[in-house]
Amino acid sequence: MIDGHMHLENGPLTKEYVLEFVEEAHKKGIDKIQILDHTHRFIEFEPIYMELKDYEVQKTWLENKKMKFKDHLADFVNLMEDVKAMDLPIKVTYGLEVCYVPQHEEFIRNILSQYHFDFLVGAIHSIDGILYDMGFSKALLWDKYDVNHIYKRYYELIFQLIESDLFTQLAHPDTIKLFEIYPTYDLKPTYQRLSELLNEHHMKAENNTGCYYRYNHPDKGLSDELLENFKKNHVQLITASDAHKPADVGSYIKDAEERNKI
Repeated sequence: MIDGHMHLENGPLTKEYVLEFVEEAHKKGIDKIQILDHTHRFIEFEPIYMELKDYEVQKTWLENKKMKFKDHLADFVNLMEDVKAMDLPIKVTYGLEVCYVPQHEEFIRNILSQYHFDFLVGAIHSIDGILYDMGFSKALLWDKYDVNHIYKRYYELIFQLIESDLFTQLAHPDTIKLFEIYPTYDLKPTYQRLSELLNEHHMKAENNTGCYYRYNHPDKGLSDELLENFKKNHVQLITASDAHKPADVGSYIKDAEERNKI
């Protein structure tokens, strides 16, 4: 089994903390883990978040220096290389979860080109400068804008992310659903196009259980409709817990793995 998405962001960049994730995975029968952190942890990526600061509540969130832009990317890379050189009970690889912002694509490309990563996960967390997945997002986005427009724009951005050819993996493809707010139009054509693009650009798609146990969404990973489309089109799937602390490593991975097979 693989857990393809977990974050160190709530702890320090130390071997001891990384090994807590390794030990938890091994205990739960996971054979391989992919460790990554959000780009908003790293000082080098701060410029790609500038548009978010146009909204005071987002500006405050980003200015929490205990969590945001507190470390250098090289320190993370060096730490993970040291960890990989250890004699570990499971396979460990590392990368980043990159907040893809189209207008900053070349900036992102330049930073990523300076390092080696085992994988790179692309994610959409904001709709044209507004975060969609925070507690304050309902007032800022969902209560102000047309739901159909939000969904259409989200998937337009996902398509651009894939077409950038920067990434090997797509983070939580349908996490836009986390508040259980849905569009009135049929998503099947969108899902079909998504499958085609993922295959064309040789990217994996996550069956990510984070929305289920972190946000109490009823779907234990991808929606049935999207998962069926991925399987029908032979999209390469990877199971992922989106753990933000060691105890959550491997959460519902067995369930996601079974759903991928059915």
